[in-house]
Amino acid sequence: MSTADHSTINSASTLNGPHKVTYQANSGWDCYVDVAQRPIDMDLILPHYRPRHQPIDHRLNMFVGTEAGHVKLKVCRSFSRCKFYLEVQASMSDVTLWLPSDFKGRIQYSGKAKFSSGFVNRIMQNVYLTSDDDTDATDEDCVVVVTNGNIMFRMWDVQICAPENAQKETLKRMFGCSKKAPETTIDWDFLLED
Repeated sequence: MSTADHSTINSASTLNGPHKVTYQANSGWDCYVDVAQRPIDMDLILPHYRPRHQPIDHRLNMFVGTEAGHVKLKVCRSFSRCKFYLEVQASMSDVTLWLPSDFKGRIQYSGKAKFSSGFVNRIMQNVYLTSDDDTDATDEDCVVVVTNGNIMFRMWDVQICAPENAQKETLKRMFGCSKKAPETTIDWDFLLED
């Protein structure tokens, strides 16, 4: 795909901080970032609404690529029906991804991957880890990471709109209390009997 088919983000000022992902009707990618030698630290903010001309079953397509720079991406969404496809290509660089806590779909990666406690607690049960190119399902989220470096998967908490609290999630993981126990009602009427 040539750069004429989509808008390319490659200026140094837009490679850091928040970036709103918008539907691009005339392009294969809704967000395309391709740089050669610079690190990327972006928050990809998915829309909380469906644009007027966007098809109902459209999945937002995002590409982030760099040759020699650390990649840190936070995928921030507040509307779980907004499905996305994220492809990250970093030849030798390390990649850190924060995925939304309501992520449901496939993750395909090459390289050595590590998962944070928050990711394991909240996301891992909804993820299919694959090594083949099976990304045809458009009704689910999909992440593809191609790198020879290290990959770290972390959780973006959609309830508080912030990255995971590492200490809190580690304690939940250690003590196995990631979900609250259901409250049981106690029948105190036995005290009233004479």
